[in-house]
Amino acid sequence: MTRLHAVRVAARLRRELNTDVEVVGGPYGQFKVELDGKSVLEVGRLAILGVLPSGQKVLEVVRANLNKT
Repeated sequence: MTRLHAVRVAARLRRELNTDVEVVGGPYGQFKVELDGKSVLEVGRLAILGVLPSGQKVLEVVRANLNKT
């Protein structure tokens, strides 16, 4: 589920922010969003239980961090 969610969120970021996005595999149960090599959102072990941020939440965090640069 984590991988599928990551792919969907990446597609939304590409579509709505018109930005390059890369989905990278990691340890099982990890969900992390990095921007310019810096982690801007990390779920950690809760992802194993399916506790993942919504696409809207990821979009908001990325948008806010893009505005900082």
